[in-house]
This record gives sequence, C-alpha cells and structure tokens, in this order.
Amino acid sequence: MNKTFPACRWHVYILSTRDGTLYTGITTDVERRLAEHRADAGRGARYLRGRGPLEVVYRRKLGDHGLALRVEWRLKRRPRADKQAIVSGRLSRSALLRRLGVSDPSQRV
Repeated sequence: MNKTFPACRWHVYILSTRDGTLYTGITTDVERRLAEHRADAGRGARYLRGRGPLEVVYRRKLGDHGLALRVEWRLKRRPRADKQAIVSGRLSRSALLRRLGVSDPSQRV
C-alpha cells in the first residue's frame, strides 16, 4: 500500500539516548514515531533498542519528503559537535538548511 502525504507534513528530529547518542530521523508525526521507538513492538529503529530513555531534543518541520530525506542524509553525516550546536542553537528551518547546504525548494522562483 502506498500512502500519499501532504507536502508540508515531513519533519526532521533528533533524539538523545541514555548514553548521550544523538539519533536523527524523519517522520510525518514526531510523537507517533517516538512512541514507536520506545515500544518493543519492533517498529522503531533497531539502533535505539535498549538505549532509552529517549528524548526529542530537536525537531523542525521541513515540507516535502524529498527535502526531509536530503536534510536527514546530510545531518546524519555531521560530526557530533555540529549536531549538538544545531540542538543547542535551536536552529530555525532556514538556518538549518543553510548550515547543511540544502536548497529550499519553497524559495525558488
């Protein structure tokens, strides 16, 4: 089954784990995804199993799925210190995109 989501629904999020690891993901519903990660039903990321408690330390609404994928890909490859700076600076959507070098499709003319 292929689900279609409205373009504005995709978010990037960063979770902090008990051991201080920062995990990055994308979703259309951050609360639902966090519940999946916390549950033992096998729907969350395997990496996070046994690493709880999990806390959302950063989330930002991005827009379409393609943009969310590009942001996630670049964010996952950033050094830990850079991710921590993004979290502590609570970067806005546009500041995050600039920092990651991702073009904003909504700004194209």
